[in-house]
Formats: sequence, structure tokens, C-alpha cells
Amino acid sequence: MNLSKKSIIKYSIIVVLLLFILIYPVQIYNNVMNLFGVLLPLILGAVMAYVLNILCVNLEKYFFPNTKIKFLQKSRRGLVILSTLIIVSLVLAGVFWLVLPQFFSALANFFKFIPSFINDLSNILEKVNHNSFISDQLESMNIDWSSVQSKVMKYLTSGVGGIFGSTFKIVTGITKGFVNFILALTFAIYILATKEKLGRQFKKLMRAYMKKEHIAKFNRVIGITNNMFSSFIAGQVTEAIILGSLCAIGMLILQFPYALPVGAFVSITALIPILGAWMGGIVGFLLIAVESPLKAVLFVVFILVLQQFESNVIYPKVVGTSIGLPGIWVLASITIGGGLSGIVGMLLGVPVAATIYQLLKNDTNYRLKTPKKVE
Repeated sequence: MNLSKKSIIKYSIIVVLLLFILIYPVQIYNNVMNLFGVLLPLILGAVMAYVLNILCVNLEKYFFPNTKIKFLQKSRRGLVILSTLIIVSLVLAGVFWLVLPQFFSALANFFKFIPSFINDLSNILEKVNHNSFISDQLESMNIDWSSVQSKVMKYLTSGVGGIFGSTFKIVTGITKGFVNFILALTFAIYILATKEKLGRQFKKLMRAYMKKEHIAKFNRVIGITNNMFSSFIAGQVTEAIILGSLCAIGMLILQFPYALPVGAFVSITALIPILGAWMGGIVGFLLIAVESPLKAVLFVVFILVLQQFESNVIYPKVVGTSIGLPGIWVLASITIGGGLSGIVGMLLGVPVAATIYQLLKNDTNYRLKTPKKVE
């Protein structure tokens, strides 16, 4: 086999890089993580821009799309971006306003409820069996629940210190997070405002440094990826709103407490495919159990019915058909994604799996239709 000078240089560089990675893995990992930390605001900004652009594109259909007035033509994009940020901010603020106060109130009531619950349970066991070992153990428990409550509430309200370790680190962490958020938001707004120009510049770079066949393949992969991710995000948000609304309406009809907070929380957690509704249901059960254990049990039955309706009707219609991923691969992608990166992995696992599935499907069909060359 005769190798050209160009191929020898290419393979030599690959071998040197592999050896370098094997010899200095720790140093390379540390440098990569440092670089990731530096680029994190830009990465977050790009992600924010991509998600916000889905709403921007829909709003642009209603913001004077065919206007001939120059002022409106120039200010149209800015108005759309501003409207998008206002809508997202109001939704997030509304959810937090509904959920957080009720959560802390229910948590306080929970600690007030525990002593009386233990006392009632002890009396019941004593009536059933006068020599009950469990009853004696419950009576001998001497837990200062008010102290436990104060510690838990302190940790939830100002317990960041337990994570960072000192006041200085708290201030530093909050400041760094705030600065990163501002940088990411600024970068996202810049991308949204100049997305056409950035697209033209990127295409120009590809034409200058890539072959036409490579550009065609790249555009095909990017097109499928964008379609999968945008369809998944739009479908998942729509599904979450529908599920949260049905949960709140059902709880109001059945006269369960905390209907609006639980419905809002279910909407947020439902953004995580399949498992999200269960997470919201667990929180709802704990909140309702403080007021009425019986209603909490009935709420579990209600969530089970709602979850079945969501899994068999809402999710397949709203999300499943939009990404074209079979249910078994949805479950597998959530499991693998969650194991690798937690909640973020669960969120990204489904669209990533759908993209890979669609690319392999298209390539497989192409290979089967294309006759193989006989050597």
C-alpha cells in the first residue's frame, strides 16, 4: 500500500496526539475543564439563544411580518426579542411565586404535624396491643421537632453556606453565577439579533474550507439535528403546559389543596420526559399529606390516572410523533442520559437519541437502496 506524503503526515499527527493523551491524561483533562469553565457563559448563551429562538420565530409571524414602514422593519427584531424575554420571565416568576411560598408553608406545617401523628399512632398501637414494642419505642422517642424544623428551614433559605463553606465563598459563588448569567444572556440576545448575519458568515467559512460534498453532508446532519431538537423542545413545553393545566383543573374539581402550586410544579417537572410527572406528583403528595392523609392517597390515585393518560395519549400525540423515536429508545435514552449527567442528561437524552436514530435510519435506507460496487 503506497501512502502519500500528506497521508503520512496526517497519520503521524494522529499517533502523536494519541500518545500525548495516553501520557498526560490528567493534565489534558484539567486544561479541558478550565477551558470549559471559561467558555461556559458562551455555551449557556448559545443554548439560551437556541431555546428562545423557537418562541421568537413564532412571535415574528405576528409582529408586522409584511410591514413597509422602515421604523417597524428595523425595530421588529428587537421587539420580538424583548417580548420573548418578558414572556419567559413572567412564566418563571409566576411559577416560583405559586410554588415556593406554599412549599415553605407546607414544610412548616409538616414538622408541626409529625409530633401529633406519632402520638396518635402510638395510641392506636396501644389500643390494638397493650404490650406493643413499637408503641413503647414511639413514646420513648424524644426528638425536638422545632429544632429540626429550624435547621431545615435555615438550610433551605440560607443553606448555601453548607455547600460553599464560608461567607466569602457564598458571595464569590453568587457573584460568579450572576456574572455568568448576564454574560450568557447578553450573548444570547446578540445571537438572536444577528442570527442571519452569523449564518451567512458561517456558510462563507464552510465554502472556503470544506468540500461541497462535505458541506452537503454537514447541512443534512445539522438540519436533522435542528429539526429533532426544536420539535422536541416545542413538543415537550406544550405537553408540560397541558399536563400541568389538567393536573390543576382536576385537583380543583376534586377539591384537593394546593391545586395551583402543584399544577405549576408538575408543569415544570414535566419538562423531564416520562419521569417528570412522577417527581411533581411526589412533591404534591407530601404537600397534601400535611393537611389530609386521605386526600393525599386519593391524589396518588389521581396522578396515576393522569400519568396513564399523559403516557398513552398526550405524550405520543404531542412529542412522540414529532421526533419519531420508538418508546423503548425513549426509555433507554432517559436512563443512559440520567446516569451520565443527571437531570440535564434526561433532558438532552431524548433529542440526542432521536437525532442519532434518524441519521442511522436515513443512512441505512440509503445504503440498502444503493447497489454495492463489485470489486
